[in-house]
Amino acid sequence: MMTARPRARDIGVRIGKYETRQYNAITDVPGVAVGHTTLIEGHGPLRIGHGPVRTGVTAILPHPGALIREPVEAAHYVFNGAGTTAGLSLIDEFGHIETPIVLTNTFSVGAAYDAVTRHTIRTALAEGQTPGWFSPTIGETFDGGLNDAAGLHVREEHVFGAIEAAAGGPVAEGSVGAGTGTSCCGYKGGIGVSSRRVRIGRARYAVGALVQSNFGGDLVVDGVPVGRLLAQQVAATQDPGSIMVVLATDAPLASRQLHRMAKRGSFGLARAGSSGGHGSGDYFIAFSTAYRSRLAAGDSAEIATFAASEGLLDPLFAATADAVEEAILNSVFASDTMVGRDGNSLPGLPLDRVEELLRRHGRV
Repeated sequence: MMTARPRARDIGVRIGKYETRQYNAITDVPGVAVGHTTLIEGHGPLRIGHGPVRTGVTAILPHPGALIREPVEAAHYVFNGAGTTAGLSLIDEFGHIETPIVLTNTFSVGAAYDAVTRHTIRTALAEGQTPGWFSPTIGETFDGGLNDAAGLHVREEHVFGAIEAAAGGPVAEGSVGAGTGTSCCGYKGGIGVSSRRVRIGRARYAVGALVQSNFGGDLVVDGVPVGRLLAQQVAATQDPGSIMVVLATDAPLASRQLHRMAKRGSFGLARAGSSGGHGSGDYFIAFSTAYRSRLAAGDSAEIATFAASEGLLDPLFAATADAVEEAILNSVFASDTMVGRDGNSLPGLPLDRVEELLRRHGRV
């Protein structure tokens, strides 16, 4: 389901100084693919196990090959750890990701873990490998305001469906996949993506971001305090909430450098209006596709250059913050009003009023 609502850039918002790439999406990093399974069923009062259901699964594949055979260099950063994830300790220890990255709701992390395990075993067997030890990478935010979260509606086939639907090109945003039931700064949140292109020496690199926005605060658009100016309810904006951020690049970064890059994503989160409250779960997972693509071709000189010159990372750091900020905005811009369990409603951001405010402040 592709939203008909405009993205932030469609109404003239320009975040930062770097250009986007073709799709302004994480899939602008060559080889990266994204797939969703969206679950929307039922209306009315909550009946645990029956609905209403407003949830889903989003899968990010770093490359089209078998990750269990060709893992990617990776790192993560936790700004505030009030969340539930799987696989991050392996990233800390070994510096790589060896399965699809799957996002879902909090109570479905276990189901997603089991499903990714089964899918990876199946992939290994198809490759003629005997499956060894590995650890799936799973992230979440809580969508219980709209969704029958305790009903545990995400099943193996939904995770398989998201993985197998993963494709390059434009990415569906808003109330899709893992963002189906999420909120952001008192408005309907969801999935958002963005990308940047940077030049370092004679080479060009891509940085892409995908977010599952579910955090509280007062929404800020390109420095304009839109949430406060729209006088959104205080109670709605004070919920600390959470966010999952997945970052991709084709720059040849080692795990330690990807950790540094992941930390810069928190600047984009702050600029969009989050203050990282006590109960927030703010997770950033970063990976590079370069070791698979460049080392296979024997291009180790470029990797050595980055290892020796940390100052070269500055454009990537800035691009990361910009891409995260714009991905968050896209997640909210793309989401219409949604009604969930017990008639709970999250309003879509009123884009006509937002555009008026941005014009008044000289942003568009």
